[in-house]
Amino acid sequence: MKIIYIKLFLRVSVATGFISAVADRFGLWPKEKSAWGTWDSFLEYTKLLNPWAPEFMTNSIGLIATLAEIILAFFLLIGFKTALSARISGVLLLIFGVTMTFTLGIKAPLDYSVFSASAAAFGLSLIKEQYLEIDQLFKKEIS
Repeated sequence: MKIIYIKLFLRVSVATGFISAVADRFGLWPKEKSAWGTWDSFLEYTKLLNPWAPEFMTNSIGLIATLAEIILAFFLLIGFKTALSARISGVLLLIFGVTMTFTLGIKAPLDYSVFSASAAAFGLSLIKEQYLEIDQLFKKEIS
């Protein structure tokens, strides 16, 4: 299999993981398939994962994480600054996995493949070949 197809698969996989999580927070998944189902439930989970943060920061933390996931998913899908977007995705997922480990134990991030997704994002950032990426358009304009 060509590396460009693996890269596309990684881009779409990491991006759709973010999109699915964001959709869940806004109740877009059926209740029986949902982890949170509502923004308020997601904020409760955010509070659980960030016991060090003052209560008034919970909404901001949840909002920042959600916006980051939306932006990163969009950038990965269209192939905008793919290496950078992938590295930031890897860091975001790694932070999430470590946070889950300290608050819930190691089983939770392993069960949800958070570290695997982080590794996939970091791996994606190393693939230089481009395929169906908007960055290709900008590269051609400069040349």
